[in-house]
Amino acid sequence: MVIVGGGFGGLEAARGLKRAPVDVTVIDRYNHHLFQPLLYQVATAVLSPGDISAPIRQVLRGRNTTVLLAEAQSVDMERKVLVTDGGDIPYDSLVLATGATHSYFGHPEWARFAPGLKTIDDARDIRERVLLAFEAAEREPDPMRQREWLTFVIIGAGPTGVELAGALAYMTRHSLPRDFRRIDTSQARVLLLEGLPRVLNTYPEELSQKARRDLEKLGVEVRTGAMVTGMDEEGVNVGDTRIQARTLLWGAGVAASPLARTLGVPLDRAGRVKVESTLNVPGHEDVFVIGDLASMLQDGKPVPGIAPAAMQMGKHVAKNIRRKLEGQPLEPFRYHDKGSFAVIGRGSAIGVLYDKVRLSGRPAWLMWLGIHITFLIGFRNKLAVMFDWAYTYLTKRRDVRLITGLHANRLPRIRATSLPGISEERAEEADLERVRREPEPEPTHIH
Repeated sequence: MVIVGGGFGGLEAARGLKRAPVDVTVIDRYNHHLFQPLLYQVATAVLSPGDISAPIRQVLRGRNTTVLLAEAQSVDMERKVLVTDGGDIPYDSLVLATGATHSYFGHPEWARFAPGLKTIDDARDIRERVLLAFEAAEREPDPMRQREWLTFVIIGAGPTGVELAGALAYMTRHSLPRDFRRIDTSQARVLLLEGLPRVLNTYPEELSQKARRDLEKLGVEVRTGAMVTGMDEEGVNVGDTRIQARTLLWGAGVAASPLARTLGVPLDRAGRVKVESTLNVPGHEDVFVIGDLASMLQDGKPVPGIAPAAMQMGKHVAKNIRRKLEGQPLEPFRYHDKGSFAVIGRGSAIGVLYDKVRLSGRPAWLMWLGIHITFLIGFRNKLAVMFDWAYTYLTKRRDVRLITGLHANRLPRIRATSLPGISEERAEEADLERVRREPEPEPTHIH
């Protein structure tokens, strides 16, 4: 039994086979399981990466389970072989749970300017871009350019975009103002752009409108029906309108892992495999696809690409493999929607329970907190996250504001005339001496 992917679905499939009479091999290109729903809090300096991740080997300690660090490249279903960067791995049964990646709607060049949020590396990159923007604004003598550094644009108002926008707006207005002298971080602009008519489009309309109002109370500028037509390192084009901004973040679209394309079977528009009701690849009972990689309709609606669905799929695949070993037919999968939540900001969230109960405000926020603590892996992680949340809630501080790379030489030049405590005469002399030593460089940008 080979499982590709150590996310929610892959882990549940492996756990479900812990005592089954099979040899399980779990393959992932990272050595850790990542709790993606809280990744935005790493990007906005609330949590550390270690608080929302756990080593896969530590999680899966079954005697019948082997964990390998490798990257799956393709699947040869005729030979029943998984091709990885470290060699070919034969299988009797295969579970593909490799999730999704960013989609830039036919513009892969945009990835350079507007990073998405799927991995710890993405979260660190976003965190550094955001923090460096404030550092650059502190050094920038030109008010117009300073304004550009203090403008943040999030593209896409799904859960990721909304959570990023709310967290950034709160950080600029409550966590950072006392840390800088030359800039007022509370005047930073946070813009949320959405091409559809409303934010959080998959939620009921009244909750969507509530979320928009809460975002605007936080200071987020929400623009719906705003289609991005281009971007570069200095801003973004929305139709015929130009927005000058040095920090762009992407939360607009996802595409299935490219591994799906190697199967040679029908895919949907997002590149996901159109699976059978038993979660099999059509015509191949020995290959299962689950999580964000699977496209499946239930009662005329697509099964959502969220963690609870992936976990239920993983458990169901494990159950079906046990049935297969006993010579019983495979059972169809049915998703039980227990609800979903999206957090807007401190004390504000929206959510739906069992497709009936609609919550908003503080009750939804408290429910969101409880659900995420429950599903975090590892007792240490649960304690760490609860402590960090309590500390942030009580103090409004965000102490994980680390810039780990060396970027100072890429920031705007320091001008002595803009520094306090220096006489005008000495400052002008220092600036003139610098100009004599070397020519004024072209403006540099942080990529």
